[in-house]
Amino acid sequence: METELPKRKANRLPTYDYAQNGAYFITICTQDRQEILWADNDLETVEDVGAHSVRPQRSPHLSQAGKVVEDAILQIHAHYPAVQLEKYAIMPNHVHLLLMIQREQGGRTLCAPTLSLVIKQMKENVTKHLGHSIWQKSFHDHVIRTQYGFEMIWQYIDTNPQNWHKDCFYKEPPP
Repeated sequence: METELPKRKANRLPTYDYAQNGAYFITICTQDRQEILWADNDLETVEDVGAHSVRPQRSPHLSQAGKVVEDAILQIHAHYPAVQLEKYAIMPNHVHLLLMIQREQGGRTLCAPTLSLVIKQMKENVTKHLGHSIWQKSFHDHVIRTQYGFEMIWQYIDTNPQNWHKDCFYKEPPP
């Protein structure tokens, strides 16, 4: 007798073209939500870990794995010129990205990859450098459709490290 496996909920919009121009909010979790991307979890000393925009500065609070993740994030545009990194935050057990796909730049049309391909390549880059995978399967995405939505997500990413203790991925440390 064959047992039926539960059906996985589709992560992507079924008819949406994830290579088209637009803004996308991405969340990628570590395997089992292990808190391995920050060097320490003392929230009193963690101010703006990994929350950067145009001119990122490496934070001393990232763990070695967190620094590898940051390097991979910063390489996205080099691998995919049509994909702009607008903002990102590296949290202890997940990463937020605000990506913009712009296929037309300087009067020429660029080939844009799908969002899935961009994230797959970034995760593989981290895995290659660390020698093992740290990632949960798949990722969460949100297609940003309005300027207001863009601004809200920008603010969320900007303040997420300071609000780590309120985050849905936060786990209370054992006593």
